[in-house]
Amino acid sequence: MDRQERADKVDERAHRGISRRRVMRRWLLRISLLLLAAYTLLVFCLHPSNQRDWNADQAQLATAEIHGDHVLVHNVRNTRYRAVDDFDVHWEERRYDLARLNSVWFVVEPFADWRGPAHTFLSFGFADGQYLAISVEIRKERGESFSPWLGVLRQYELMYVIGDERDLIGLRANHRKDDVFLYPVRSTPVRMRALFVSMLERANTMAAQPEFYNTLTNTCTSNIVDHIDDIAPGRVPFSLTTLLPGYTDDFAYDLGLIDTELPRDRYRNAFRINERAARAADAGDFSEAIRARD
Repeated sequence: MDRQERADKVDERAHRGISRRRVMRRWLLRISLLLLAAYTLLVFCLHPSNQRDWNADQAQLATAEIHGDHVLVHNVRNTRYRAVDDFDVHWEERRYDLARLNSVWFVVEPFADWRGPAHTFLSFGFADGQYLAISVEIRKERGESFSPWLGVLRQYELMYVIGDERDLIGLRANHRKDDVFLYPVRSTPVRMRALFVSMLERANTMAAQPEFYNTLTNTCTSNIVDHIDDIAPGRVPFSLTTLLPGYTDDFAYDLGLIDTELPRDRYRNAFRINERAARAADAGDFSEAIRARD
């Protein structure tokens, strides 16, 4: 074979390689377009609903009546747990005086071997000793479990669980055995009130107009940030930290939102409440006990 023939064969192989790559790119483009079309179809064909066969602990949606300083909250959850899946659910009506609202608390529950994945929620304290926790969660149907991937595909409705701290905090610390961090929030009475009312009003909206949870855009943490932005625009700047809520306590600390003088390398351990929650599991003063400094 002379030099020209060898060169021709090299050119032929190169041409075939280029052709195969072009064909592959075309197929990848077609597959991508099909997947995009399927996702778009899914997005527009699925509609959220409040009428499904819900888990017993999420069967009722909380709503609130607000008249001046007086608040009546319906379907406050006050569950008694023997184990994570063994419990008695109680739904209660509770009254609160906005003039006596005096504290806000930020709760972080990491639930993975690495710190990033976590659940976050808020709790509100009143001068009469009452506390009310508000947790934005997926609303699970019977037998359903959470998957972040399904959370992008409109497979879960969103709900505002409003409940007793012994329920929402005790479940996580004493039965799920997750680390729970309870941080005092630095704020003003006016902003505390506005934040509380904003969350109650959103709960009312959710009861009338259901929404889908979205792992990227409509989560426990993103809703907290939205509420803060409603009452104090720009107080929490955009950050990808909201996608890794286990780091939101550091983010809040850096923004001056956690009411502590402790240094950054020590504050987290000081606000971990698992041991106190275990000791106070059946105590009448659960909320006071988990805030007591050891």
